[in-house]
Amino acid sequence: MTSPQDLGFATRQIHAGAERDDLHRPRATPIYLTAGFVFDDFEQANERFSPSGDGYSYTRVGNPTNAAVERRIADLEGAAGALLVGSGQAAVSTAILALVGAGDHLVSANSIYEGSRELFRDNFGRLGITTSFVDDANDPAAWEAAIRPETRVLFAESIPNPKNDVVDIRAVAAVARRHGIPLIIDNTLATPYLLRPIEHGADVVVHSASKFLAGHGTVLGGVIVDAGRIEWSTTGARYPHLTENRGADGRTFVERAGRAAFLTYARSVIALRQGPSPSPFNAFFILQGIETLSLRVQRHSDSARRIAEWLEAHPAVASVDYSGLESSPHRALAEQYLPRGQGSVFSFTLRGGRDAARAFVDTVELFTRMTHLGDVRSLVLHPASTTHAGRSEEERVAAGIGQGLLRVSIGLEDAEDLIADLDRALAAVEASELLERAGIR
Repeated sequence: MTSPQDLGFATRQIHAGAERDDLHRPRATPIYLTAGFVFDDFEQANERFSPSGDGYSYTRVGNPTNAAVERRIADLEGAAGALLVGSGQAAVSTAILALVGAGDHLVSANSIYEGSRELFRDNFGRLGITTSFVDDANDPAAWEAAIRPETRVLFAESIPNPKNDVVDIRAVAAVARRHGIPLIIDNTLATPYLLRPIEHGADVVVHSASKFLAGHGTVLGGVIVDAGRIEWSTTGARYPHLTENRGADGRTFVERAGRAAFLTYARSVIALRQGPSPSPFNAFFILQGIETLSLRVQRHSDSARRIAEWLEAHPAVASVDYSGLESSPHRALAEQYLPRGQGSVFSFTLRGGRDAARAFVDTVELFTRMTHLGDVRSLVLHPASTTHAGRSEEERVAAGIGQGLLRVSIGLEDAEDLIADLDRALAAVEASELLERAGIR
């Protein structure tokens, strides 16, 4: 039998983690659409509810379809294990709450998905968990300066949303290691095809599986991936829920699970009790999406780079935030971390501000106006009036989210057709500006 380590990415995205059913012999992983699972007898029920019990009891705890997704993504990310949850936001919150509690502190890059940023500032803040944001995520000294004695997590995105400003994972991971703090990387926009953060020092990876992993804009899901490299027994009193608190069996999570203590706690305490349960139906479609991940992401990235280059040359466009461009200040990092492609989610700014953005959004035909990413369809959104509407104008400007900025997620349509749609929309922008200057509008 060929060793999994000898197989290529495209082969593993189809076969990794699959389990044989010798009774019915299905080729595709079945959808185990059931709330619970039958116990053979009294003793088996007792065993399933023990801390070290194997098998399935209730889909909120585990399900064979969901487990197949976990095994496949863990394989593709080069990890020890994974946990599937109901959404990307659930993945971020579950991963962090498995490490922090009231009085603890986390440090995050400032350039991240707005939903994560507000989760940290508002929801976690009300739980007594404070957050410091690092403006320049590629400045190790800034991370060092933000760390406190009570800091328990560092967090960043490999390709931040919406600015495509690539993070130097190795530099941040080096800071995390010096302080004995886990680094969590949200790898949603890169996917394990373009980048595997664990290979560069990340300890935990999270994904919104709703995006490129599923790929078709039909289902929600999130994944927490554990590298399994942290020796939790050496972390002292920083994570007492893993190293000191004893369960009914008299053991701590570290004694019970070793380096898998974090993921075991995330699954059996945070996810079990808070209930961000993924549907096996959704898991099936995520698994189906992963089977074509490399093909889709390569096409997404190739088209995105071509379109970004075209936009940069257009007179109505003031700037394009895409790390694959020669002009990008993140080009060197992109070449280092993303040699296969720089992803397909990026932003560009129109010279005419909000009015130009409005004319553009209202004119496009192939680009869909919606808040989503990683779809086979190309998408467009105006962050200042949607995802970032809760920030003050001063905060938006500081984050580089101007009124003329638009975020796009490039799909799988022919690039020529997408460029024609953009050209038509930008012509409408220029026509609107001419009318305004002439005093006709």
